[in-house]
Amino acid sequence: MKRLKPYVQWLVLTLCLGFVARAAIAHWQAVSSLNLDSEDGWLLLAAWLVTALAHCWAGWVWGWIVRDLGQPVVGMQAMRIYLRTNLAKYVPGNVWHFYGRVTALKAMGSSLGAATLSTALEPLLMAAAAFLVAIAGLRWAAGWATGLGFISIAIGIHPRWLNRVARLMERSPAPPVPARLQRYPLGPLLGEVGFVLLRSAGFLAIVMALHPVPATDFLTIASGFSLAWVLGLIVPGAPGGLGVFEASAIALLQGQLGAGVLVQIVAMYRLIGTLAEIAGAGWAVLPVRGS
Repeated sequence: MKRLKPYVQWLVLTLCLGFVARAAIAHWQAVSSLNLDSEDGWLLLAAWLVTALAHCWAGWVWGWIVRDLGQPVVGMQAMRIYLRTNLAKYVPGNVWHFYGRVTALKAMGSSLGAATLSTALEPLLMAAAAFLVAIAGLRWAAGWATGLGFISIAIGIHPRWLNRVARLMERSPAPPVPARLQRYPLGPLLGEVGFVLLRSAGFLAIVMALHPVPATDFLTIASGFSLAWVLGLIVPGAPGGLGVFEASAIALLQGQLGAGVLVQIVAMYRLIGTLAEIAGAGWAVLPVRGS
């Protein structure tokens, strides 16, 4: 089995690159006909930089989650693992990035329960953060529904419930470090709010490049984006949220931006997001100085 492990890793990497390339090419074709001036180009560059920063920040926050579970992983290690495995979410099944993170943490001495729980808790915190951001600018009915989504997740991530799940996940008879949350993960939740705000800022930069809107619309657009993003995160069977995010964003934001321009905006958003993830993964696989 150990002899096959390197080949499996290369196979997963090849599949990741193939699906990412297909996504990038498809969205490049959708935006290549746009006529952009230099100011638009600077806004798109800013969107790419903010999106890349968001992914780095998400990896750092994931390190907080792992640390809160008492595991021997520091922030920079967690960030590199997170960025290195991020592209695997585009492989059908939408679980391979989680598998890569669990495997990496176990190789560093974490218990199976802690590694699995950290990868399960991270998207839950992201979803709660996105619901929280979305509540700010949604109308009454949608705001209540979104608020219920946030409350449900906020209760579900309480240590009383998560520690029970951790005990069920623990397979090893003598794990190196037990997986237990000692306190409510408020810090990581606030960190994920920062991640969602950064992603929203990147989306708004794209909007301003392709279809400028008054600043008074920023909150509504950020809320609609956050809700569309979380739907892409939680709907099963959509690798990287492909298709679900785009359809949700068009449905939620066409009143502010129009369906026609939204097609271009979400295509540009997906292209820039994919390029940011590729850049992050490329940095993460570079050898660390002194290692």
